[in-house]
Amino acid sequence: MRKKDGHVHTPFCPHGTSDSLEMYIDQALNEGFDEVTFTEHAPLPKGFSDPVPGGDSAMDIGVLEDYISDVTKLKKNYSENIKINLGFEVDYIDGYEKETTSFLNDYGSYIDDSILSVHFLKLKEQYYCLDYHENTYQEMIHASGTLKQVHEQYYVTLLAAVKSNLGPYKPKRLGHLTLINKFQKQFPIHFDSKKIQNELLTSIKKEGMELDFNVAGLRKNLCGEIYLDQWMIEEAKKQNIPLVYGSDAHSAKDVGAGYSFYSKALF
Repeated sequence: MRKKDGHVHTPFCPHGTSDSLEMYIDQALNEGFDEVTFTEHAPLPKGFSDPVPGGDSAMDIGVLEDYISDVTKLKKNYSENIKINLGFEVDYIDGYEKETTSFLNDYGSYIDDSILSVHFLKLKEQYYCLDYHENTYQEMIHASGTLKQVHEQYYVTLLAAVKSNLGPYKPKRLGHLTLINKFQKQFPIHFDSKKIQNELLTSIKKEGMELDFNVAGLRKNLCGEIYLDQWMIEEAKKQNIPLVYGSDAHSAKDVGAGYSFYSKALF
């Protein structure tokens, strides 16, 4: 079985590191990977205002062509050593489906592999970046009324993402399914959302999508877990939903991190 890291960021990420693309690839080779997908945060939809104070959630549209050009060159340069995929992590944002589809139609021909994620929640007509900071998370709870309602809105939005019609280039993999748990040590979860989570897994199967086996939560002090619950892993295996390892690395050293959790879960 090929060893693949399907969720890797780059120096084009404004909230990441300046590690070069070559550093990411060399780390992947050192960790014995046969394949790696660069999934940089696609530029946010036209008209959408990034709610993060620094406005650095995604790649700037002005460097998009450079990103495509640089990754394309490396695909050729490393072709004898490792398979490199050019891709994006595309945000599903409630109310901006048309703009997202337009972006995918414009650049879809370049895409080898991609991820559809939810980072932004619309609560009381305001957008929040759910994984930005614990203080923002507290604001989300205040806006929603309860922690449970924040979680419910997250999974409702994920379900809408899976069911959305974003055109022929819609990403086939759903990113970090339990990202909403990023600050769980500060905001403990005393309820379950299994009903809608089960509906979500059923829809993922129906739509022929994959799941991002995302280990980045292991590196987050207030999370300490991968972004999938164990029962979700078992259910995905039962339904034959492909699970694709993703380091979600924003620095070269994190490529391949936590792969042992993936190998134990699947093998």
